[in-house]
Formats: sequence, C-alpha cells, structure tokens
Amino acid sequence: MLFEDIIFGPIKSRRLGTSLGINLLPTHQKYCTFDCVYCECGWNEIEYGSTVKLHSLQEIEEALLFYLTQQKPADLHIDSLTFAGNGEPSIHPEFSEIMDMVRRVRDQYLPNAQITILSNASRLYLPNVFDTLQKVDNPVLKLDAGSEKMFYAINKPAKQVDFKIILDNLKKFGKKAIIQTLFFKGECDGVFIDNTSGEELELWLKHIQEIAPRSVMLYSLDRATPAKNLIKLNADELEAIAAKVRALGIEAKVFG
Repeated sequence: MLFEDIIFGPIKSRRLGTSLGINLLPTHQKYCTFDCVYCECGWNEIEYGSTVKLHSLQEIEEALLFYLTQQKPADLHIDSLTFAGNGEPSIHPEFSEIMDMVRRVRDQYLPNAQITILSNASRLYLPNVFDTLQKVDNPVLKLDAGSEKMFYAINKPAKQVDFKIILDNLKKFGKKAIIQTLFFKGECDGVFIDNTSGEELELWLKHIQEIAPRSVMLYSLDRATPAKNLIKLNADELEAIAAKVRALGIEAKVFG
C-alpha cells in the first residue's frame, strides 16, 4: 500500500492519536534505505542512491497549507504532524529545511500538535539529520534486531547501511529517542526469522539498555506484508517482552 499524496490522513493512530501524515518521498513508489520483509509499502522497486524526483520544499509547504486552510474540518483536533509515507523521510535532500517549515506552520495553525517522525535511523550518521531529529518532539527510531545477522534478514538494508553505525548513533541519540521495534517470526528467502527469544532478544535488550531511550514501542504485524510466511505475535507475547524492558527502568508500550 503506497501513500498517494504528500499530505495524507488524518489517521487514527494507536500510538499518536489523530495523525496527519507528511510523505516526503515519491507518491507512486517506495524509496528507502531498507527493504523490510514486513513493510506495508511492499518491496523496493528502485535502488537507494538512484536518481528519483522528489517534491520540493515549496510543493510540500503548499500541500500542507492547502490542507490546513482549505480542507481541514474546523472541529478536527490533530495531535501529531507525522513524517511517514513511502520510505525513509530523511532521504529528502531538503529534510532539515522542510522540518523547519513544518515547525513554523505547526506553530501558526496547530500550536498544540506535536511533530513526529517515523525513521529507520539509517541516516543518523549525517550531522544535519542527527541534529534535525534531535529537535523533533517524537523521534521514533527503528531497531528490529539484536544481531547483525537478524538485522540483515529483517530490514534488508541498502549496501551503504551499516548496523554497527546505526547502533552507535542510537546510543549517541540516547534519552531523546523513542525506539520502535516490530517483533515477529517467520521465513523469507529460505532464512528463518525470529527476533523474539533467546540470544537475539538478549542482544536487543542489551542495545536498549545502552541506548537508554525515553521509551520503547513494541508492536507486531498489522497489515499485509510483502514476505508471505510471517507470523504475528499476540499481545501476551509482546507484554512479556515489554516487562523485560521495564525491568531495565525504561518505559515500554505495547501496540498489539
């Protein structure tokens, strides 16, 4: 499922309340540093680093202002302006400038809304991306695996992406971060996937302890996935993992 507009929703989100989506990527195809086996947008059709036409800062601002001034119902309360959509938002070359623009628009039209980004953390190594994400109200950063092997099996990153660098930058990001992890089991391309138990879970918990984020969001499969042999965890299984996070003194929320 692709998001076919720059501004989409609003969506009633389990995590964010009423969320108005902002898609900085193409509206007709996914463009991402990851190719996750569970991604609701499907498989990548173009390689990261390819030349891709993206909407300009001006086009994004015009679309956001048009929604807020012409389309938004007067009685609609928006809790979050959420950078999400068809891939990794921080890929956009004007990412920092767009974030500044959205903050200005938020302050004028939705002063009580928060700004959220759903990011896979693969570009935190870039100082401008790191600094921009530090200024976001809710920087929701992905960490789906404890081991490098499981990371590659689940997230299928572009060749430029390095798991150890992601971990190092998540640790630098620290208590400002909200870590988001999707737990599941299954198989893809003949590789067994299970990030829920044993050594894999212990490694993930060790990373969480070292990152020391302000909170962790745990969830499982909710929509159709490109890989077909994946198994959803139930709420009790997610709560058992959340209890281990809470034992570290870190807030954990389950979205089953």
